[in-house]
Amino acid sequence: MSDQVPAGEEMSRWQPGVGREGAVARLLSLDSRGELTTDHARLVAEALGVSLRTVWSWLSVARREGRLSARTPARTGVSADVRARLAVWGGNVAAVHRELVAEAAKAGVADSVPSLRALQRAMRQDLSAGERAGLKGGEAARRRYDVYGKRPRTHRNACWEGDHKRIPVRVDVEGSAVCPWVTWFIDVATKAIVGVAVTPHQPARDAVLAALRTGISRTEPYGPFGGLPGVVRVDRGKEFLCRTVERALGAFAVPVHDLPAYKPYRKGTGEALNDALEEMFLVSLPGYTRRARPVGAHHPDRVEDLMSYPEFVEALLRWVRGWNTGHHPEGLAKGMTPLAAWEADPSPVEDVAEERLAFFALEDDGRVRKITTNGISWRRRAYIAPWMAGHVGMRVRLRYLPHYDGRIEVFSTEEWGRHLGTAYLAQAATMEQRRALSSVREKKARQLKADLKAAEKLRKTRYTATTTAAVPRPRRTVTSSQAEAEISRARGADLAARALPDLIPPREPPASWARPVVRPRRAADSRTDAGQAADGKPAGAAGVRDDSGEC
Repeated sequence: MSDQVPAGEEMSRWQPGVGREGAVARLLSLDSRGELTTDHARLVAEALGVSLRTVWSWLSVARREGRLSARTPARTGVSADVRARLAVWGGNVAAVHRELVAEAAKAGVADSVPSLRALQRAMRQDLSAGERAGLKGGEAARRRYDVYGKRPRTHRNACWEGDHKRIPVRVDVEGSAVCPWVTWFIDVATKAIVGVAVTPHQPARDAVLAALRTGISRTEPYGPFGGLPGVVRVDRGKEFLCRTVERALGAFAVPVHDLPAYKPYRKGTGEALNDALEEMFLVSLPGYTRRARPVGAHHPDRVEDLMSYPEFVEALLRWVRGWNTGHHPEGLAKGMTPLAAWEADPSPVEDVAEERLAFFALEDDGRVRKITTNGISWRRRAYIAPWMAGHVGMRVRLRYLPHYDGRIEVFSTEEWGRHLGTAYLAQAATMEQRRALSSVREKKARQLKADLKAAEKLRKTRYTATTTAAVPRPRRTVTSSQAEAEISRARGADLAARALPDLIPPREPPASWARPVVRPRRAADSRTDAGQAADGKPAGAAGVRDDSGEC
């Protein structure tokens, strides 16, 4: 018989000694009935990959000690105290061992501490790789060793995932370099980006509503993707969970599922899109803030060399179209783009009429206003439009885009609110005025920042560096006269301390105010008070018990 093992069978062979408990239990059973033979022991030896002598030794140990498996050597375990020390030292086993040795030596039981190798071996055996990484790097490091399942495949529009992303690219916005934000929604089944909105600053609920508006609509230039989703998954961002977004999606019976915070893997499709955007597109743009630079070259690009905001938005939307029509994301059938996967999906798409989406993202303050000769007053400003001519005195209601007051939509007060038209701000500031105002505000902000830094420097007491365990000494020594002078100046500038409440006497109260009734004093009370005053006691102290208990 050939000793060669076919390919693939060698890997499936048991390791020597594996299955000892079951084999020894079977041999003991045969031995108790008087049926045990050498052939039985030889079969076990061949099956477990050990010698015949080893099998007889196992059987002898089982008869003598009643033990079916190998003896488990005594080893050091990781107790709760050791785990706490590991967390304090960031997973540094050597530091924990030094601390334990020092404490044991101080207590006079130095031999009670295991060796460093034993403690390291116990940590590898009792703690998983994820737990060791978490003790060293926190929850984010531990999470890299977790196993995550995948949600089952669904059809198009079954679920959307929404997210914000701060673009690490500086762009020119009216002469200032800023990093814009993108808010978008992606279809989980087809990996198609259905809605996008870009803002030069951190987005609010208006960006979420604008992205949803472009995602639901299927008209040009937003189609063919869109329609009503079955559910929208977002993280716990306040912009996604605000009342306005819930009301807008609730009007179409679309639920919003808020996922637990700090668990990006719960919406992996959106997070993968954020990473792909940076790797495939942003790294090549001027003003990219995470680009590798030579040592010492930390100067950012000049504003003149950056992309303008409209150019960046146009390039981003062009990349989104390329993602939907030319990219092959993972998770789709081989060679399929999001557009091909969308068109190949037979699931019906539930469209929304454009007239119902026209005011999808607008809010209503619930007040009824009147058209006057100055237009419509909203937030103490006038809004006018050509269609208002001849409608002075009409009662209307307003709807507006969140965080934008350049224009408003006017509706009638009828039951269904007929749309009358759009009104615009009557006196909007020019571009030069807005830039001058921004410059003044920035100057005030810089001055306030400098004042706060100076005050913080005066408030904090700084000390000299020490090389020994001694009490630190202040860097600056203040004399008593300097301290008194600064305290006096502070008191002089304190308006509350300078207030003089008795400087201006109070006025006589009006005659309409109710006044307290003053009762006339009786003659007996007057005589009593006078007698007590003559005896040297204060008037009005009659009837008060003294320390002796007598009245």
